[in-house]
Amino acid sequence: MTSQSSTSAPRTAALDSLRALLTLLVVAHHAVLAYFVYAPPPGAFDATLFWGAFPIIDAARAQGVDLLVLWNDSFFMALMFLLAGLFTGPSLVRKGAGGFATDRFVRLGLPFIVSAGVLAPLAYYPAFLQREAATPAAGFIDAWAKLGVWPAGPAWFLWVLLAFSALAALLHAALPRALEALGLAGEWCRARPARLVGVWIVAAVLAYMPVVMKVNYMHWSSWGPFFVQTSRVGLYAAYFFYGVALGWRGAGLRELVAPDGPLGRRWGRWQVAAGLVFVGFVATVIVNAIKASRGEFSLGWGVTSGVLMTVSGAVTSTSLLAWAARKRSVENAFWASLRRNAYGIYLVHYAIVIWLQFALLRFTMPGLVKALFVMIAGIALSWALAAALRRLPGLRAIL
Repeated sequence: MTSQSSTSAPRTAALDSLRALLTLLVVAHHAVLAYFVYAPPPGAFDATLFWGAFPIIDAARAQGVDLLVLWNDSFFMALMFLLAGLFTGPSLVRKGAGGFATDRFVRLGLPFIVSAGVLAPLAYYPAFLQREAATPAAGFIDAWAKLGVWPAGPAWFLWVLLAFSALAALLHAALPRALEALGLAGEWCRARPARLVGVWIVAAVLAYMPVVMKVNYMHWSSWGPFFVQTSRVGLYAAYFFYGVALGWRGAGLRELVAPDGPLGRRWGRWQVAAGLVFVGFVATVIVNAIKASRGEFSLGWGVTSGVLMTVSGAVTSTSLLAWAARKRSVENAFWASLRRNAYGIYLVHYAIVIWLQFALLRFTMPGLVKALFVMIAGIALSWALAAALRRLPGLRAIL
């Protein structure tokens, strides 16, 4: 890998491989939701938007996928914001606020417009077909028009990241010393893993808990195609700007994910720590579920569950950074291709996964078999389509 100056974006196989792994987890997450044990009945294709989270509901359920869904939900989208933040500082320094903002619009804004305008309706059409008999509408277009909003599917991540990036560019232009101070704080945190994780946890808890105490954690705010999970806006912002702090000017990023660095040397310990904290979080979820089934409400258990979810997210994210540092710093053909196509996979996978789930409704098979088929086929088809799109003129620079 060629050397780069401290002001250039320090692309590393480790960090790019982690981003690619998260993309696979996103596809897997959406692939198994149709077979989620606690998925609600299909209902109607209307403004309640339950179908937005579960576009296809299969009668075949897969025991155990709830743990994958719970694990993913505790960290994976937040960590994607942190990874984006890691490269924001070097890009700002190299391109300037204006150049950075323009680049972010091309890479995030244009794909969001296409995803929301074309890919999302294509993805949600099977959801309408499954619910057509229960939906008082003349057809899909009529039902879509009556929603009052424009669901964008996983593209919500693009516009939220674009908004955070625009804020970072504004700060760089108007208050450059603020970002420099943030970078110094990040350098202090990065010096010791315990300090890195401790500050991470405190920031995440402070960003998440005050909001989730007032807003239902499943609530989404929306303005036209602009959707975001209300309780997690602050959490995502905290992860993004913590990433900006840790990666400011690119200093120390390679050391952070070096195989012989502080995280890489103790990567096994971080995996154990992440597992233990996640088990604790799952235990509180189970206790809360039992109490809810009895009609009981416990503020203490609810707060404990929220805090442990936040702690689990930070520790799991650290464990994955440590794993990437130790195991994914070396090139090979599989990971090189996955890294190149990860963004494209993220953009196109949703429609592919939902159409696969819809196609399997007519077949009688165990839910776990269906979930695995959709997961594997969804990844393979999305990967192939992303690679094909990158060969088209003009798209390679975006994807």
